[in-house]
Amino acid sequence: MIPFVDLKQDYAAQKEDIDAALHRVTERGWYILGAELDDFERRYAAYCETRHCMGVGNGLDALTLTLRAMDIGPGDEVIVPAHTFVATWLAVSHVGAKPVPVEPVASTFNLDPDRLEEAITPRTKAVIPVHLYGQPADMDAIVSVARSRGIKVLSDGAQAHGARYRGKPVATWGDATAWSFYPTKNLGALGDGGAVTTNDDELAEKLRSLRNYGSRVKYLNERIGWNSRLDEMQAAILATKLARLEQNNQRRRTIAATYLSELRNLTLALPEVPEWAVPVWHLFVVRHRERDTFAAKLRNLGVETAIHYPVPPHRQPAYAGMGYSPGALPVTEALHKQVVSLPIGPHLSDAQVAAVIDAVKASV
Repeated sequence: MIPFVDLKQDYAAQKEDIDAALHRVTERGWYILGAELDDFERRYAAYCETRHCMGVGNGLDALTLTLRAMDIGPGDEVIVPAHTFVATWLAVSHVGAKPVPVEPVASTFNLDPDRLEEAITPRTKAVIPVHLYGQPADMDAIVSVARSRGIKVLSDGAQAHGARYRGKPVATWGDATAWSFYPTKNLGALGDGGAVTTNDDELAEKLRSLRNYGSRVKYLNERIGWNSRLDEMQAAILATKLARLEQNNQRRRTIAATYLSELRNLTLALPEVPEWAVPVWHLFVVRHRERDTFAAKLRNLGVETAIHYPVPPHRQPAYAGMGYSPGALPVTEALHKQVVSLPIGPHLSDAQVAAVIDAVKASV
């Protein structure tokens, strides 16, 4: 079976450096808010070309705490992609605001900026574009609309470590970017982890306080805060893995280019890449009208696939109270019935990539 993801191989490729990082932390005997976190935050901020990086407990906290730092709460509305992982919506709900979905561009899977204006109301305080599957959203168009209406832009970069939009890192667009370092991400920890990057000094100060019980000075709590700190072990691991991120992203791009070339003219809808985008291909997602049958054929031929995501947020039981009936968001609902993710990542050999292509051609 060609695995969809192989975290054992990911560790083995960097075992010596990761083990050294873990040993360094245990030798220091300092595990929370220490030198390793400072070092990683400095390195990742430089990588993202931003002034600030604040490590937090996970990607959902990165989104939630940033919304809180932006003073968004009950009575407010936040525009979110209709087609995304549910965490984007959950963050809005956690601060008491209302998620307002906007349909995607089907060919890129990302929020359609042409639909953004019609979703804005007097209660709209922010928009969260997601760089889904590692493909940048159209930030210039989104930021332009948001700025004209005084709306904050918090981008969700959980799947887009290293992606670039119009020649610049995605983190340089908008007010802040939230990141997840879940183990399967392009930059993944050995557990949960997250961060926020920004060029906004005031927002950064608030986030450093909010992640640490609302405190900047020990036992002095200025805000109602959380306990959400990226720990020293994960920070050390992430700093080590950051050194290989560009190399691994390039391998993903090579595999994606091969897929795009070899899988043309089949009964598959392939992802489209705008000329202004440099994706990092966290996922390679295709569409097939008989998705489940197609995925079963691939599995029988030894290729493991995944579905991102089988149920859209507005159809989840958690959001049943919002009253969306079947067909309310037709582009999103069609995508969720058709999408299937092919294996991609530095764990794949050239022979395995060729085998995936052969299996796809035999299964369409």
